[in-house]
Amino acid sequence: MLREWLQRAKNYMEKKEKFADEPEKQPEYDIRLEPLVPVLKRVIPLRAHAHRADDVATAVRICEEFGLDMSWEHATEGHRIAKWIAEKGIPAVWGPSLSNRGKWEMRELGYDTPKVMYDAGVKFAIQTDAVGSTVRFLPICAALSVKEGLPYDYALKAITIVPAEIIGVADRVGSIEKGKDADLRLLSGDPLEYATKVEKVIIDGELAHSR
Repeated sequence: MLREWLQRAKNYMEKKEKFADEPEKQPEYDIRLEPLVPVLKRVIPLRAHAHRADDVATAVRICEEFGLDMSWEHATEGHRIAKWIAEKGIPAVWGPSLSNRGKWEMRELGYDTPKVMYDAGVKFAIQTDAVGSTVRFLPICAALSVKEGLPYDYALKAITIVPAEIIGVADRVGSIEKGKDADLRLLSGDPLEYATKVEKVIIDGELAHSR
Protein backbone atom coordinates (compact mmCIF):
# COMPACT_ATOMS: atom_id res chain seq x y z
CA MET A 1 0.00 0.00 0.00
CA LEU A 2 2.85 2.41 0.80
CA ARG A 3 4.47 1.78 -2.57
CA GLU A 4 1.12 2.26 -4.32
CA TRP A 5 0.43 5.62 -2.70
CA LEU A 6 3.95 6.88 -3.27
CA GLN A 7 3.66 5.99 -6.95
CA ARG A 8 0.31 7.78 -7.18
CA ALA A 9 1.83 10.83 -5.53
CA LYS A 10 4.83 10.71 -7.86
CA ASN A 11 2.58 10.61 -10.93
CA TYR A 12 0.51 13.46 -9.49
CA MET A 13 3.60 15.56 -8.73
CA GLU A 14 5.15 14.98 -12.15
CA LYS A 15 1.93 15.94 -13.93
CA LYS A 16 1.69 19.14 -11.89
CA GLU A 17 5.27 20.02 -12.78
CA LYS A 18 4.84 19.14 -16.45
CA PHE A 19 1.84 21.41 -16.82
CA ALA A 20 2.96 24.12 -14.41
CA ASP A 21 2.32 26.79 -17.07
CA GLU A 22 -0.94 25.26 -18.27
CA PRO A 23 -3.43 25.40 -15.38
CA GLU A 24 -6.19 23.80 -17.42
CA LYS A 25 -4.11 20.62 -17.74
CA GLN A 26 -3.15 20.47 -14.08
CA PRO A 27 -4.47 17.47 -12.14
CA GLU A 28 -7.30 18.18 -9.74
CA TYR A 29 -6.08 19.03 -6.25
CA ASP A 30 -5.85 15.82 -4.22
CA ILE A 31 -5.73 16.30 -0.46
CA ARG A 32 -4.54 12.69 -0.04
CA LEU A 33 -1.52 13.09 -2.31
CA GLU A 34 -0.40 16.64 -1.52
CA PRO A 35 1.25 15.69 1.82
CA LEU A 36 3.41 13.14 0.00
CA VAL A 37 4.83 15.68 -2.46
CA PRO A 38 7.34 17.22 0.01
CA VAL A 39 8.34 13.68 0.98
CA LEU A 40 9.08 12.83 -2.65
CA LYS A 41 10.99 16.10 -3.04
CA ARG A 42 12.98 15.25 0.11
CA VAL A 43 11.87 18.42 1.83
CA ILE A 44 10.76 16.29 4.78
CA PRO A 45 11.55 12.65 5.61
CA LEU A 46 9.09 9.80 5.53
CA ARG A 47 8.51 8.79 9.14
CA ALA A 48 8.01 5.03 9.12
CA HIS A 49 6.00 3.94 12.15
CA ALA A 50 6.94 0.35 12.96
CA HIS A 51 7.88 -1.65 16.02
CA ARG A 52 9.30 -4.69 14.24
CA ALA A 53 12.59 -4.90 12.38
CA ASP A 54 11.13 -6.71 9.38
CA ASP A 55 8.45 -4.05 8.91
CA VAL A 56 10.93 -1.20 8.88
CA ALA A 57 13.19 -3.18 6.52
CA THR A 58 10.31 -3.16 4.04
CA ALA A 59 9.95 0.60 4.49
CA VAL A 60 13.68 1.05 3.88
CA ARG A 61 13.50 -0.86 0.60
CA ILE A 62 10.57 1.25 -0.59
CA CYS A 63 12.26 4.50 0.41
CA GLU A 64 15.40 3.47 -1.45
CA GLU A 65 13.26 2.63 -4.49
CA PHE A 66 11.83 6.17 -4.50
CA GLY A 67 15.01 7.89 -3.31
CA LEU A 68 13.46 9.17 -0.08
CA ASP A 69 14.84 10.20 3.28
CA MET A 70 13.28 8.44 6.26
CA SER A 71 13.32 7.97 10.00
CA TRP A 72 12.20 4.95 12.01
CA GLU A 73 9.51 5.79 14.56
CA HIS A 74 9.17 3.45 17.58
CA ALA A 75 12.22 1.25 16.81
CA THR A 76 11.15 -1.27 19.46
CA GLU A 77 13.30 -3.91 17.76
CA GLY A 78 16.11 -1.46 17.06
CA HIS A 79 18.54 -3.79 18.82
CA ARG A 80 17.94 -6.45 16.16
CA ILE A 81 19.14 -4.40 13.19
CA ALA A 82 21.11 -1.61 14.85
CA LYS A 83 24.24 -2.07 12.73
CA TRP A 84 22.20 -2.26 9.53
CA ILE A 85 20.27 0.97 10.08
CA ALA A 86 23.48 2.67 11.21
CA GLU A 87 25.11 1.70 7.91
CA LYS A 88 22.04 2.98 6.06
CA GLY A 89 22.23 6.28 7.95
CA ILE A 90 18.64 5.96 9.12
CA PRO A 91 17.80 7.83 12.34
CA ALA A 92 15.42 6.30 14.85
CA VAL A 93 12.96 7.73 17.36
CA TRP A 94 12.70 5.12 20.11
CA GLY A 95 9.55 4.70 22.20
CA PRO A 96 7.09 4.56 23.79
CA SER A 97 8.70 2.69 26.64
CA LEU A 98 6.53 3.49 29.68
CA SER A 99 3.88 1.01 28.62
CA ASN A 100 3.10 -2.67 28.74
CA ARG A 101 3.70 -5.01 25.86
CA GLY A 102 0.09 -4.68 24.77
CA LYS A 103 0.89 -5.49 21.15
CA TRP A 104 2.65 -8.55 19.78
CA GLU A 105 4.96 -6.19 17.93
CA MET A 106 6.19 -4.80 21.27
CA ARG A 107 7.14 -8.11 22.85
CA GLU A 108 10.87 -7.21 22.78
CA LEU A 109 10.46 -3.79 24.39
CA GLY A 110 13.37 -3.10 26.72
CA TYR A 111 15.49 -0.23 28.01
CA ASP A 112 18.65 -1.88 26.74
CA THR A 113 17.73 -1.12 23.11
CA PRO A 114 19.01 2.49 23.24
CA LYS A 115 22.41 1.27 24.45
CA VAL A 116 22.62 -1.27 21.62
CA MET A 117 21.72 1.37 19.04
CA TYR A 118 24.21 3.82 20.56
CA ASP A 119 27.02 1.27 20.42
CA ALA A 120 26.18 0.54 16.76
CA GLY A 121 26.35 4.23 15.84
CA VAL A 122 22.64 4.81 15.25
CA LYS A 123 21.48 8.40 15.55
CA PHE A 124 18.34 8.19 17.67
CA ALA A 125 16.00 10.22 19.84
CA ILE A 126 13.75 9.12 22.68
CA GLN A 127 10.00 9.75 22.64
CA THR A 128 6.85 9.07 24.68
CA ASP A 129 4.67 8.70 21.56
CA ALA A 130 2.10 11.10 22.96
CA VAL A 131 1.34 14.73 23.71
CA GLY A 132 -0.12 16.40 26.78
CA SER A 133 0.54 15.06 30.26
CA THR A 134 2.69 12.09 29.23
CA VAL A 135 5.39 14.36 27.78
CA ARG A 136 6.48 15.07 31.36
CA PHE A 137 7.71 11.48 31.55
CA LEU A 138 10.26 11.95 28.77
CA PRO A 139 13.17 12.51 31.20
CA ILE A 140 12.18 9.29 32.99
CA CYS A 141 12.40 7.34 29.74
CA ALA A 142 15.87 8.78 29.17
CA ALA A 143 16.93 8.05 32.76
CA LEU A 144 15.82 4.41 32.57
CA SER A 145 17.89 4.07 29.40
CA VAL A 146 20.92 5.43 31.28
CA LYS A 147 20.27 2.82 33.96
CA GLU A 148 20.68 0.17 31.24
CA GLY A 149 23.98 1.59 29.99
CA LEU A 150 23.18 4.50 27.65
CA PRO A 151 25.73 7.29 28.28
CA TYR A 152 24.20 10.15 30.27
CA ASP A 153 25.34 12.84 27.84
CA TYR A 154 23.71 11.09 24.90
CA ALA A 155 20.50 10.52 26.87
CA LEU A 156 20.21 14.30 27.28
CA LYS A 157 20.86 14.83 23.59
CA ALA A 158 18.26 12.18 22.75
CA ILE A 159 15.52 14.37 24.25
CA THR A 160 16.87 17.74 23.06
CA ILE A 161 19.11 18.38 20.06
CA VAL A 162 18.89 14.99 18.34
CA PRO A 163 15.09 15.01 17.85
CA ALA A 164 15.36 18.59 16.61
CA GLU A 165 17.94 17.47 14.05
CA ILE A 166 15.85 14.49 12.94
CA ILE A 167 12.78 16.60 12.17
CA GLY A 168 14.81 19.46 10.70
CA VAL A 169 14.30 22.25 13.24
CA ALA A 170 17.72 22.25 14.92
CA ASP A 171 18.35 25.75 13.57
CA ARG A 172 15.67 26.98 15.99
CA VAL A 173 15.46 24.62 18.95
CA GLY A 174 17.17 21.71 20.67
CA SER A 175 20.14 23.51 22.23
CA ILE A 176 21.00 26.81 23.89
CA GLU A 177 22.73 28.88 21.22
CA LYS A 178 22.72 32.47 20.05
CA GLY A 179 20.10 33.03 17.37
CA LYS A 180 17.84 30.15 18.37
CA ASP A 181 14.34 30.47 19.84
CA ALA A 182 14.53 31.73 23.41
CA ASP A 183 12.41 28.89 24.80
CA LEU A 184 14.02 27.66 28.00
CA ARG A 185 13.23 25.99 31.30
CA LEU A 186 15.35 26.42 34.40
CA LEU A 187 15.48 23.37 36.68
CA SER A 188 16.27 22.85 40.34
CA GLY A 189 18.66 19.99 39.59
CA ASP A 190 19.52 17.06 37.32
CA PRO A 191 17.22 17.03 34.25
CA LEU A 192 16.91 13.24 34.47
CA GLU A 193 16.13 13.13 38.19
CA TYR A 194 12.45 12.56 38.93
CA ALA A 195 12.42 14.92 41.94
CA THR A 196 13.82 17.85 39.94
CA LYS A 197 11.43 20.80 39.77
CA VAL A 198 10.85 23.36 37.02
CA GLU A 199 11.77 26.72 38.53
CA LYS A 200 11.18 28.98 35.54
CA VAL A 201 9.88 28.73 31.97
CA ILE A 202 10.86 31.27 29.32
CA ILE A 203 9.02 31.43 25.99
CA ASP A 204 10.17 33.73 23.18
CA GLY A 205 12.50 35.42 25.64
CA GLU A 206 9.75 36.27 28.13
CA LEU A 207 9.14 34.73 31.54
CA ALA A 208 6.05 32.54 31.28
CA HIS A 209 6.25 30.67 34.60
CA SER A 210 8.08 31.04 37.89
CA ARG A 211 7.78 29.05 41.11
